[in-house]
Amino acid sequence: MRSSFKRLLTAALLTCALVSPTFNLRAQDGQPATRPRRATSTQEWPTTSTSAPAIPEIEPEVVRLTSEPSIRIGLATGARSVTVSTDGSALKAADVAEQPVPLELARVRVEARSYPALPAPTPVEPSGVQAASTPSNRDATTGGVRLTSRASAPERGEALYAPGSAKPVLDLRAPVVFAPEDPELYSVRYNEKSYRGRIEVFANSKGTLTVVNVVPLEEYVRGVVPNELSPGGWPELEALKAQAVAARTYAVSNLGRYAAEGYDLTPDTRSQVYGGRSTEHPLTDRAVSETRGRILTYKGAPINALYTSTCGGRTENGENIFGGAPVAYLRGRECALEAGDHFAALELRTSRDPASVKLAEHQTSARDAALLAVHGFELPARLNDDWLASNVTAEEARAMLNRVASLARQPAPIFGTDATRPAGFATALAAALDGESRGATLLNSADVEYLLAFRDADEVPQQNRADVAAMLREGHLSLLPDGTLRPRQTLTRARTLRAVAHALEGRGLLRLQKAGARIGVNNSFVLRPASGKDLSVTAAADAYLFRAFGEALFPVREVRLVGGEPVVYHTNARGEVDYLEVRPAESGAASDHLSRFANWAESLTPSGVLSRLSRSIPEVGTLLDLRVRSRGVSGRVLDLEVVGTAGTAHVRGGRIRSALGLREQLFVIDRTFDENGRVLKFTFTGRGWGHGVGMCQVGAYGLARAGMSYDKILKHFYTGVSVTKLY
Repeated sequence: MRSSFKRLLTAALLTCALVSPTFNLRAQDGQPATRPRRATSTQEWPTTSTSAPAIPEIEPEVVRLTSEPSIRIGLATGARSVTVSTDGSALKAADVAEQPVPLELARVRVEARSYPALPAPTPVEPSGVQAASTPSNRDATTGGVRLTSRASAPERGEALYAPGSAKPVLDLRAPVVFAPEDPELYSVRYNEKSYRGRIEVFANSKGTLTVVNVVPLEEYVRGVVPNELSPGGWPELEALKAQAVAARTYAVSNLGRYAAEGYDLTPDTRSQVYGGRSTEHPLTDRAVSETRGRILTYKGAPINALYTSTCGGRTENGENIFGGAPVAYLRGRECALEAGDHFAALELRTSRDPASVKLAEHQTSARDAALLAVHGFELPARLNDDWLASNVTAEEARAMLNRVASLARQPAPIFGTDATRPAGFATALAAALDGESRGATLLNSADVEYLLAFRDADEVPQQNRADVAAMLREGHLSLLPDGTLRPRQTLTRARTLRAVAHALEGRGLLRLQKAGARIGVNNSFVLRPASGKDLSVTAAADAYLFRAFGEALFPVREVRLVGGEPVVYHTNARGEVDYLEVRPAESGAASDHLSRFANWAESLTPSGVLSRLSRSIPEVGTLLDLRVRSRGVSGRVLDLEVVGTAGTAHVRGGRIRSALGLREQLFVIDRTFDENGRVLKFTFTGRGWGHGVGMCQVGAYGLARAGMSYDKILKHFYTGVSVTKLY
């Protein structure tokens, strides 16, 4: 590395080697990216050196730098031709040993060239006087670019062309560095993408061009953070600050990884996704600025700060995924606040006492009554089994049916003396809903008899049979558990409430709305309808609250929201939510539950599985089964046995995910069989995206929403680390 930081860091590493034998920089292998992406991964880990002398267990002092280092990012390594430009009026250019000077061009094309070898240096006489007949071997300068010459085999270099020109402006045998005329105002661009710092281009040993962005570390981190944790999708400052520290730490601990190729890191998932100046964002810039110079250390040395997009609720021990010795700071962790702490949730409470309902036949009564109450029906403030089991009175039936007619915008129905019994109530309810008998119009006698095929159907009076059949078909009336209607008995209040609520809801006459629950700024209650903008709402003090457990809804005094829950709600005249039913979010309550990869499923045929595994296992014949033989501390599959007709094979560790082409290896396997018991399909149902080690990026966002600061987020995911100011 050509920067002064390399020398500083070399000295720092030597010092660290004396006080911390665990510090050992290792390379990382990347995975496909997202925002946040799967994150960097590694094949080797820092391990304890056996050659270092034994030292007491003390906390070493962290080596500090006096100034911000620079870093070299290899933007391209095999290019035949590249375009370098600026958004200013002219580029500056020089070789690496000189200050850039103006080129009078805002755009140049650089191509790889091969040049004849230069003459060998002239021997120096013993007196120290050079032979007069030999040309000087000093460096030549052309057009402000210093050309370094040396005697060797045919040399590789670069040719610079002006736009549209076939004749080179310059032929160079040394790396050339491009910079904008004013770095504060303008950028240098490589293939039309803007970067801070400088662009260095040189011919490599393969005869192609390597393009390197040389940039101060902080400006590098500014180009990483928005590409690793998008501020548009995850706009929590503390999470972005945690990402900034992790990215800075990763850069420092992996400095010089590609030194043999002339740079430190790549701009992709082999290192960290780096987009340069064009991808910077004000919020991530702030996160970088407010954490300037801070890195993570363990026992005085920078850590290998791995991170993963979505951990599926738990991270894994590093050695279980990548092998090698255990790394103290890369341990499996729950992606949530510590036990006993309040996770990222909003609690809604009501002053209303839930209905005191214990009998199974009254299971829906609390919801039925609540729906009717918020729509103007006069009902007791708190239901109980005794009231529900009692017969409905004529006055109660009349009041309910009149209210139904009002909601349906129909005239008040005419009630017979049998309006409290199932058959008469069905006819009265039909009139209240439609102003006429829908059943008599739409059902013929055969339809009616077909639908009334229950035990005591012959007891239904002829004038009510079509209405009873229609109400049963639509589900507004229901039979008793013994399969009878008991047409001659008076309806209980519970059965009456059920019929009315079901009919109104089925006809869309209840002003209910569906939405997804979200947690807004300052833990505000936000609803996102299927279409439309987010609504920040408040709940009435005495709202009816219901929570789903399984398929059933139960009245509760409080409901906890984490975001993503499907809800049904009603608002009163003041715009307050006075009725709310909540079903659990499908993605659960882990801190990374907002990721679209919190849960996933993928199905593969046996031949499809073998096709993906072909490069990872020997031939096993026809695939018979996949068997999980071991799991890690997080539940991730660590040993997958592949059973075939010609033998078995194993895929282990972090190779499982990549070998199968799955998002994660935190999964279970379901099988679909044919009539002969052979597997037709394997379904992998899993959680998360990435390798699952280190910091969970979406989990960091969730913890930040819960009020956790960036340093605590980092210490949550990386065990035993310190946040240290390096410069």
